[in-house]
Amino acid sequence: MSKKKLAVLAAAGAAMLLAGCETTNLKMGSGSGADTVATGGAGGATSSGENSQLEKCASPLGTVSLVENQDAGWYTILRDEYRLPPTANLLRLMVQQSNCFVVVERGAAGMRAMSRERELMQSGQMRGGSNFGGGQMVASDYGLSPEIVFSEGNTGGLGGALGGIIGGRAGSVLGGLSAGTKTREAAAMLTLVDNRSGVQVGASQGSASKTDFGGMGQLFGSSAGGSLGGYQNTPQGKVIAAAFMDAYNQMVRSVRNYRAQSVQGQGLGGGGRLGVDGGAAPSQTYTPENAPRKAAPTRRTQRRR
Repeated sequence: MSKKKLAVLAAAGAAMLLAGCETTNLKMGSGSGADTVATGGAGGATSSGENSQLEKCASPLGTVSLVENQDAGWYTILRDEYRLPPTANLLRLMVQQSNCFVVVERGAAGMRAMSRERELMQSGQMRGGSNFGGGQMVASDYGLSPEIVFSEGNTGGLGGALGGIIGGRAGSVLGGLSAGTKTREAAAMLTLVDNRSGVQVGASQGSASKTDFGGMGQLFGSSAGGSLGGYQNTPQGKVIAAAFMDAYNQMVRSVRNYRAQSVQGQGLGGGGRLGVDGGAAPSQTYTPENAPRKAAPTRRTQRRR
């Protein structure tokens, strides 16, 4: 068999192997792949064009604000290396589309904008009846905090194996896949904290992966390589979005069946059940409105006074 025919057969075989490989799709957790997970829009309790994999709620569980630690190491990578916008923008869309929480603004830019409107009202520059008086802000019941763990590795087993078997120019091109093939992975964590008590009421982790066959353009030409090389455009953004949706779905499934944690025989923060020698005995905690009533003085006590 001539080298030309062998090269054609090698190219066709590689195409079949790669076309049937699931890792070429963006995979969220253990579910099926999706090219874009965060899409569509939301208005109030209604949404349109959202991803079919997004978990939803019949009614909101409360209000939530996004708490993004912009001083964390992962955020520096997100902003400086990947040049992606804040994760809060992505999560706002998912949360509102799910209808599980009502998003309230607590970001620095948004708070400044609201304060500016109130300053204009107080200065007398707004029209009468603008209704920017006090007492209208909605409390944030919960705080939702994101975190990302990045991973990017090279995988060249398929290209190297085919290149070694075939040899020649076709083999060198296939072997080049090992250098141009990258599997990007991301794990996302979400924590949900009750803002009134500071108690964590939910936590979840999600993951996603995507394999980018960068060497396919050399093998099949610019047109075929361009169709498969679409992962090269914004691979990090797609993987991160999928990881966050997986994490958010995990959280929604958990809070749907939420049951408050309690410490037997005492309220939260009353000392705990792991006592230490010489320590104070645990006590029943309470909020001011639920404070125990003091017993009314008896006649004997009044006589002593």
